Amino acid sequence: MSRIGKQPIPIPDKVQVTIDGHAVAVKGPKGELSFKFSPDITIAQEGKEIVITRPSDEQRHRALHGTTRAVLANMVTGVSQGFVRSLVIEGVGYRAEMDGKKLVMYLGYSHNIPIEPPKDVEFAVEERGRVVRVRGTDKQVVGELAAYIRKLRPPEPYLGKGVRYEGEIIRRKAGKAGKG
Repeated sequence: MSRIGKQPIPIPDKVQVTIDGHAVAVKGPKGELSFKFSPDITIAQEGKEIVITRPSDEQRHRALHGTTRAVLANMVTGVSQGFVRSLVIEGVGYRAEMDGKKLVMYLGYSHNIPIEPPKDVEFAVEERGRVVRVRGTDKQVVGELAAYIRKLRPPEPYLGKGVRYEGEIIRRKAGKAGKG
């Protein structure tokens, strides 16, 4: 039995879950999410918990069991608390600023890079343009957007300049002739 899949998902107050066959909609104070899951997996609401069961011990069903539970738990967490991904910008002249709801990145290129936030995602710039926070209800969208921003100027191994995740450790290389 899947250790992840067999755990019930607690439903917090102010969160409404609607199960329509294999389509699940979750509504909470931060927003609304919906997803169509595999018809092989059974999703049921029992009181203030969601329980996921699988029909057999087949490898495909075991994989779907844990994945379904994890995606559904992230939906419940997203609409109740939300997700935040923080990025740190290092380098002379590298910074970010807000232009309305749009994020504008200055990363040493000859042009600035404007980034339009998708639906249910917002940006926040802190510490004089050195920290960017991506907030949203959908964990996948927040993670993909943070990865896209990091990819614009990944941290380089010599001086550590670029965009990195908060808490990410960059392995540094010795410079020319082993100095450093």
